[in-house]
Amino acid sequence: MAGLVAVMLVFFIWALVAGRLGKWSITAPLAMVVAGMVLTAGPNPVFIFELETSSAETGIEVVLAILLFLDATEISARAFRQHKGLIIRLLLIAIPLSLGVAWLAGLVLFPGQNPWLLAVMATVVIPLDLAPAGPVLRDQRIPARIRETLNVEGGLNDGLIAPIFLICLAGATSGTAGNEPVAVLVDALPTLIIAVLVGLAIGLLGARLMIVVFRAGWTESSALRLGILAVPLLSFGTAILLSGNGFIAAFVTGICFGSATRRLPADALHFTEDAGTMLSLIVWFIFGSLVNVALASGALWTAVPYALVALTVVRILPVMVSLFRSGVSTRDAFVLGWLGPRGMGSIVFGLLAYIGLSPPQNNTVADVMVATVALSVVLHGLTAGPIGAWYGRSRGNNAIPQT
Repeated sequence: MAGLVAVMLVFFIWALVAGRLGKWSITAPLAMVVAGMVLTAGPNPVFIFELETSSAETGIEVVLAILLFLDATEISARAFRQHKGLIIRLLLIAIPLSLGVAWLAGLVLFPGQNPWLLAVMATVVIPLDLAPAGPVLRDQRIPARIRETLNVEGGLNDGLIAPIFLICLAGATSGTAGNEPVAVLVDALPTLIIAVLVGLAIGLLGARLMIVVFRAGWTESSALRLGILAVPLLSFGTAILLSGNGFIAAFVTGICFGSATRRLPADALHFTEDAGTMLSLIVWFIFGSLVNVALASGALWTAVPYALVALTVVRILPVMVSLFRSGVSTRDAFVLGWLGPRGMGSIVFGLLAYIGLSPPQNNTVADVMVATVALSVVLHGLTAGPIGAWYGRSRGNNAIPQT
């Protein structure tokens, strides 16, 4: 109970001083990481997490389902249409290349490791999280096309990587037979098909029903807000009951709901967004405890070289290759490559891998995740301002063309 009181106290204090801390670039995730490190440190910590339990795994899965749903609903159809050429290149060329480069980096830096484990590590360090990069998205000195492209890519990124992560995790936990990659993919295909069908059915039907009853005056805004929170969990749970992939179902449902929310009350998504924010901050708190564990083990430093490669070469090179001959300037391509902060997606995938794998493999993935996210928070935080200033000095030059 003391741990619960401590965490809620952190939330309350943050609510009181969020504006003041924001002026100092102290974001909510950063504050929760620090709180997690402080409250879980020492031989008698205030809070103790048992991540190996099935309840912890279920809780993390629920968080991911809600966040995937929210990511999908927040995708701007206008921005996607306006910049679809860039976004398609980033999603269909840069992401596969990034996964390949990350796997090859693991092969070099972690020799002798299971190839499937290296694939899991690659999927853990690839997802983008623009939430900690709020100052970048609000910086008017950075061209709107760059900010909008990153925003749409970030919304779609996790949903595309989630099934790849689960396939790789299944491979890492089931051995390394010669024909296993094909077998794992064949086994995963039905779960993906079921997930898409469930997501479409619940998303389209749920959105249509909410619009109809709202226009008919059968319900009210407060009830709709609760109903929308239930939608991703309904989709997630239904897909699992039908032997499908709950994460993909929740993501597809969110895509279906994205346009529907524009015909519902303006605050229809607010409760789900607030719940997602609170759950994500709890995960950032857990991340703070993992930082302590990784530092205490002494193995964290062995993951730092891989994390540095993941934050630089693994992201920047594929993005620049994908935008070759696209009309995008070298500077803008580099900025799009660099502005790929890692956060919630990496943490959740890393936690699921930690729970699903056995020692010492799970510890290796956890160290990689902690090092990558921690370095990302520092490096992307320190460079956000200078990038804005860089554009501010030459505003209007080398802008990304309309696509």
